[in-house]
Amino acid sequence: MPFRQQLLAACTALGLAACSGVPVARTVATAQPALTAQTLNSGGAMPAEQARVHFDHAELHFTVEPAAQRIDAVATLGFTATSTTDTLLLDLDRNLAIGGIDLDGRPLAAGTWSNPDGRLRIRLPAMLAAGGKVSVTIRYGGQPHVAKKAPWDGGFVWSHSADGQPWVASAVEGEGCDLFWPCIDQPQGEPDLVDTFITVPKTLAAPGNGVLVGITEAGDRHTYHWRARHPDTYAIAINVGPFKLLKGDYASRYGNTIPMQLWYLPEHAAGAQRLFGEFPRMLDFFEQQIGPYPFGDEKMGVVETPHLGMEHQTLNAYGNQYRLNGYGYDSLLQHEFAHEWFGNQLTNADWDDMWLHESFGTYMQPLYSQYLNGDMDYFSWLHELRLKLRNRHPIVSGSSRTEEQVYDEKAGPGQDIYNKGALMLHTLRQLIGDQAFFDSIRRLVYGRPDPKPGNFSPRYASTGDYVAIVDQVSGRKLDWLFDVYLRDAALPRLEQQRVGDTLKLRWVTEHGKPFPMPIEVQVGDSVHTLPMRDGSSQLQVPAGSLPIVDPRSKVLRELPHVAAYQQWLKQQRAAPRAGK
Repeated sequence: MPFRQQLLAACTALGLAACSGVPVARTVATAQPALTAQTLNSGGAMPAEQARVHFDHAELHFTVEPAAQRIDAVATLGFTATSTTDTLLLDLDRNLAIGGIDLDGRPLAAGTWSNPDGRLRIRLPAMLAAGGKVSVTIRYGGQPHVAKKAPWDGGFVWSHSADGQPWVASAVEGEGCDLFWPCIDQPQGEPDLVDTFITVPKTLAAPGNGVLVGITEAGDRHTYHWRARHPDTYAIAINVGPFKLLKGDYASRYGNTIPMQLWYLPEHAAGAQRLFGEFPRMLDFFEQQIGPYPFGDEKMGVVETPHLGMEHQTLNAYGNQYRLNGYGYDSLLQHEFAHEWFGNQLTNADWDDMWLHESFGTYMQPLYSQYLNGDMDYFSWLHELRLKLRNRHPIVSGSSRTEEQVYDEKAGPGQDIYNKGALMLHTLRQLIGDQAFFDSIRRLVYGRPDPKPGNFSPRYASTGDYVAIVDQVSGRKLDWLFDVYLRDAALPRLEQQRVGDTLKLRWVTEHGKPFPMPIEVQVGDSVHTLPMRDGSSQLQVPAGSLPIVDPRSKVLRELPHVAAYQQWLKQQRAAPRAGK
């Protein structure tokens, strides 16, 4: 996911930068039927029927008609039953009309399937035993849902390049894969393998996920065939345009060679060339800091899009207009690329665990800044994140959730899953040290401490999985840290009291939970570490001295000056409206 709510907050809520340069997708307005609540939602508790099958393979054929803003498609999906079932239950927007369904090559009679609300129910002619396999082919088509403002609002973007040629992109993270292909719209609904065939006019290219198997021609059209393994459900994308291609190879520190591709519009050749030059440096950082690029046998791919961006597996959508930030790199691309590790290789078990994607993905920007330029840029990034915290809802609820419930700024944690989570990771790193911290990330991402190309596969993980990993690598029981930062809305508050020559400190948490977080205090030239084992401690300080609590900014906590600044900003935003 790009900086979805994060970008909006940076532009509006905190007034850090004007949004005038943010690209807005140029979509032709068309009257479309509304999406059902079922299609609008992604995730939640997986229906029992979907849990009874394993998704083996998806073969997706799309013919894209830019002038009509239409797709015609045939999807052949293969499943293996994990337990006895008599039903296939899939997700597909009902506004994409189904022309017919075959089961194991035989047409299904009318009445054996229905799709009234976007949940396609197919009744099998006989009970399928555990271990049994079934193949279903669905022929469908129509005008896929148009995004009003991608990627915040999901759907297709129908735009044009500078010379008027079609420029098309999909971005469906919020609403899910069912906006344009029949899928299991759940984080754990990933197919093992996806073959995508995209047919477009010969004047256009169709970059896709994974590796290019081949291009076939027929008349004035050609078809791109792409193959990807274990793609995240919302990470399968359609991109069509008059693209040019930059290609190169990266010699990995792990001994393998990684293809690099950037598909760009011809009018942006200079910017594309500069951005492409950043690829090797980003790869080096991630492989050094985290581990091998998970899809090195496929590609590191980027495609220019008429919307801001999205972490489409091996083909990150990029619409940041080739600009740098004040840290010397394109932070949007770096964030999206981080999701190849945190989102595509490691996928959250449930939307409630989405912080595993976004907190780690966000923490990679200050880490990369530190890698490039040192500590000043690292702490500058962290402070920018600190000013954005809202602390209205816990990051983790402990129950299955939909995407909307997580990203809703009023009812869910919203952008705190980016910023608050990233700052929590900074605190964890200071507490357990770099060796244990980065070891915990490798075990989370790869399922093992010694990842090498070929010895790991994409995997799922939950919040509980990561807490257990941290306990293992640190040799400590740290559930109290995650309990306060993830399951409480408010930040821990450090009460300070000066009584004569004694400085008394006490942690206060929202629900009285234990928080034995050590804290450093600097007095003069000396730094003292207070263990705070029972949540409190004290230190003798000379009269007239000015102790500095947490001088190296190690611990995420409530800070009165930040709260005062945020309140001032809120008043500034409200003042113009009050005067109208």
